[in-house]
Amino acid sequence: MLKETLTVDLVTTDLPGSDKDQIIRALLDLICTTGKVKDPALALEDVLAHETGMSTGMEHGIAIPHAKTDAVDSLVACVGISPKKIDFESLDRKPAQIFIMTLSPRDGTGPHVQFLAEISRLLKDAKMRKQLLKAKSDEELLHLLIS
Repeated sequence: MLKETLTVDLVTTDLPGSDKDQIIRALLDLICTTGKVKDPALALEDVLAHETGMSTGMEHGIAIPHAKTDAVDSLVACVGISPKKIDFESLDRKPAQIFIMTLSPRDGTGPHVQFLAEISRLLKDAKMRKQLLKAKSDEELLHLLIS
């Protein structure tokens, strides 16, 4: 699922932003480059509403802001590495640097769950997380994610 969903245009080793809101907006900007987001304002509204209900800051420097939204017809996702450590109200209270955003249609669950399961398995590995943070280019980051 990672190979089918991620391309070099949907990953970045230099995600701009210095707070949670800026990071979410930068991730959404990255996803919007696909042309698959019909209504970016609605997508942003849905992601922020989900964040308000429950932070998507996980553990180990990872955050996965996501939403089910009418702004897309199929799963779209991106991965960004921030050079800065961002307070994302994480479960372990530690700042995040690895960010994954997913947008999926309100009526679909299969691809969304499969993508999150694959990325979660990958990010459980501390060595892999370190490699992702050290990636020198978007191409290297993509290679680490899909190989």
